[in-house]
Amino acid sequence: MAQRTYVFAGASSAMAVQALAVLKEQGHKVIGISRSENNPGYDDYYTVQNYGFGTFPKIGEAVNGLAYFPGTINLKPFNRISEADLTTDFSVNALGAAAFAQAYLPNLKSAVAPSVVLFSTVAVATGMQFHASVAMAKGAVEGLTRSLAAELAPKIRVNCIAPSLTDTPLAEKLLGSPEKTEAGKNRNPLKLIGSTTDIANAVTFLLSENANWITGQVLAVDGGMGAVRLL
Repeated sequence: MAQRTYVFAGASSAMAVQALAVLKEQGHKVIGISRSENNPGYDDYYTVQNYGFGTFPKIGEAVNGLAYFPGTINLKPFNRISEADLTTDFSVNALGAAAFAQAYLPNLKSAVAPSVVLFSTVAVATGMQFHASVAMAKGAVEGLTRSLAAELAPKIRVNCIAPSLTDTPLAEKLLGSPEKTEAGKNRNPLKLIGSTTDIANAVTFLLSENANWITGQVLAVDGGMGAVRLL
């Protein structure tokens, strides 16, 4: 398998680090970009203040794939959501994804079989209490995914992953006790909390040439949460 080069934004996140391990084992090069200075093993690593337009570092080589991992879990009753909450969620999830893809579009265009992977949430397709702010932001990501898939075809594939509750530090408030973890499992059709390995396997597949006939899709990696109801 020929070596490919990937760029991860939100590179210090648990999902990104797990995907990094898979790609490094396959012999690929992975460049990390993060607001954290901790580098968990990337070939090159850049620290940024935020994921806004004009903040991403220049990369002087072809890039076969991008993955945008930054996200928020800001769950509140609708009457308690502030303008600042909505702005932050939209900025991190949607505007950041757009800025990231735009920054490295020339690098993708010069690569073989390039691919982009973004992140949504099961809460976009399945209405959930207290998810209004993040569902709005991630809904925009799904729209961006399909629009870019159309605009950048046939050269560049663009897909999105929509997870359900996954065991990461970002979800610590929702999984902070055995009781909360058990409740989360019981709400899922497969009675499982997602793992970083579950997400990493989906990311690395969509980035790879094994997914060469897949674009414009929102892949549910959610234990059936968005599609299955048990009696």
